[in-house]
Amino acid sequence: MKPIAVTILTGFLGAGKTTLLRHILNAEHGYKIAVIENEFGEVPIDNALIGDRASRITTLSNGCICCSKSNELADALLDLLDGVDQGQLAFDRLIIECTGMADPGPITQTFFSHEILCERFLLDGIITLVDAAHADQQLTQFSIAQAQVGYADRILLTKTDVAPDCEALIQRLQQMNARAPVYKVTHGDIDLSVLFDIEGFVLNDKLTLTTPLFRRIPQAQNNIGSIVVYHDQPLELMQISEVMEGLLLEYADSLLRYKGILSIKGEPRRLLFQGVQRLYNADWDREWLPEEERRSTLVFIGVDLPEEEIRGRIGGLG
Repeated sequence: MKPIAVTILTGFLGAGKTTLLRHILNAEHGYKIAVIENEFGEVPIDNALIGDRASRITTLSNGCICCSKSNELADALLDLLDGVDQGQLAFDRLIIECTGMADPGPITQTFFSHEILCERFLLDGIITLVDAAHADQQLTQFSIAQAQVGYADRILLTKTDVAPDCEALIQRLQQMNARAPVYKVTHGDIDLSVLFDIEGFVLNDKLTLTTPLFRRIPQAQNNIGSIVVYHDQPLELMQISEVMEGLLLEYADSLLRYKGILSIKGEPRRLLFQGVQRLYNADWDREWLPEEERRSTLVFIGVDLPEEEIRGRIGGLG
């Protein structure tokens, strides 16, 4: 049975998540989409905004799903599966719309920590919306806004029609998350190929790094940042394993996302790894091609990571 693809929509308050969701549901894409939305308060209000194109809309209103002590999200996911298994529901994609104050980390881990959910759902990607008109202030004032950017596989910059001068903001976002490309979106209108089939949590070699074009723009203070490390010499497997284990042991609580393609000494295949906080996996990939440069590439995204120390540990190998 093919797993159901899951997309997480996150972004700070007022970034335009519901507008984007409405665009997705009304687009001609051929998917049957179910929606889980999370709201504060007892009365859901987004259903009327979203419309009736979703296969089912499940509203979680008992606080924020990222920090609720209950298993509300897992229970909702299991309820959806029961509907599928009993023939009452049919959908092939699920979208979770988070509140503006939700941390994507615990939501993400739900799909890796539950045996049934691991098998039946496949987390495809995290889409983070950023309000171009207010993001600089929000990113500086609220650490959760930075975390939402750090976890992203795609960053959608909204309201650029009213705030077109966003060059410095784009540079700031790229410094925070070098993995996620930034797209400008107006009123939720975007090609759905950007949002679907990202394979952000599948162990593969999709490691397109965004290098910001640095200009003389005053740099804002970020707690979330990206560290991209290159190593030109083949690495000893045991040495890089020990370094990675040490980094995870010391900084797992600060790491949001990390991924790499490694060149291992005496091994013709590439070694891939990726992780979210303490959850990670690694496996051998295809052989290096003759025309490829055999260079290891590692990217770490996290909170106040010690860049010099990380670069020093990896740079001292080989």
